Amino acid sequence: VQLQASGGGLVQPGGSLRLSCAASGNIFSMNAMSWYRLAPRKERELVATMTSGGTTTYADSVKGRFTVSGDNVKNTLYLQMNSLRPEDTAVYYCKAVVRTSIIFATTDYWGQGTQVTVSS
Repeated sequence: VQLQASGGGLVQPGGSLRLSCAASGNIFSMNAMSWYRLAPRKERELVATMTSGGTTTYADSVKGRFTVSGDNVKNTLYLQMNSLRPEDTAVYYCKAVVRTSIIFATTDYWGQGTQVTVSS
């Protein structure tokens, strides 16, 4: 299973970006997909999650500004980020909880990360 994240870049404070994470490979079922971020000198933070049932959860720091959505046909997760702040600067990673067979337990797969920089 491979995850390909894209959409990062440099944006001014108050601006917007949309991240994408496309999952491919031997996917029998996908329980959930999530976005994490890692900023310098900070711990990794869970930003947003979408379950296979469509339930979404967000970190308090991004509620009201970020929206996670998914395309089940394309196995793709999106993160629409609005009203970006300098403190949102980080490498954003996607993670998928995947079952590759009906007889196997789920496994976590990670994408390669995409840099988001919010600066004037």
